[in-house]
Amino acid sequence: MASAALGKVYLIPTFLDERSLQTIPPYVTDAVKECHVFFVENERSARRFLKQLWKEMVIDNYEWFAIHKAEEETRNHLRQQLQRGKTIGILSEAGCPGVADPGQLLVATAQEMGAVVKPFVGPSSILLALMASGMNGQQFKFNGYLPIDAAQRNKLLKELEAESIKNNCTQLFIETPYRNNQLIDTLLTQCRPGSRLCIAVDLTGPDEVIKTHTIAEWQKRTPDIHKKPAMFLLLG
Repeated sequence: MASAALGKVYLIPTFLDERSLQTIPPYVTDAVKECHVFFVENERSARRFLKQLWKEMVIDNYEWFAIHKAEEETRNHLRQQLQRGKTIGILSEAGCPGVADPGQLLVATAQEMGAVVKPFVGPSSILLALMASGMNGQQFKFNGYLPIDAAQRNKLLKELEAESIKNNCTQLFIETPYRNNQLIDTLLTQCRPGSRLCIAVDLTGPDEVIKTHTIAEWQKRTPDIHKKPAMFLLLG
């Protein structure tokens, strides 16, 4: 059980597209109003986001800590704030903190201390893409970024496709937006023609596009998504 003296940790979701503030439920603003301290991936963008949620917020009234992949110093700051009974908000750059996000180490620290950790509902690019892909939502795996090295990337893609075929598992991964087109070219040359590929672009934004086709079909209509945030899903 959590000690009554300990503070709490609120996991504050952020938008995937800054033009889509409506994807953040109103109760998140209520949670923000309860926070005393914020641990954030990027202080400038976090401040801007919170002001959009709560226009009356006086930003300088709060303590701010940068996550920076949650080095031990940052974890110690979190421990100190919890021991002082503070309610802490953790924010990532996009989507849900703790999911494909360095904030997970801070959450682990809070759990080790026995503090209450409260997740709040918000957009997750992983789940939104999976929901709309038509692929297996019973068994899936998020792989993060694939290797930059071409040989390593090709090898891993072959392994992911083989695992997908063996286990009927949807494989999800992302890429730095300016390398999206190169990744698509690799997928279209390395994967089997019958494997299905979903490309989910600009999730929640006004230009959102989510399409699933076989590799053979994509080869006939190769998209150009240079510099657009995207999620890729593969099912062999």
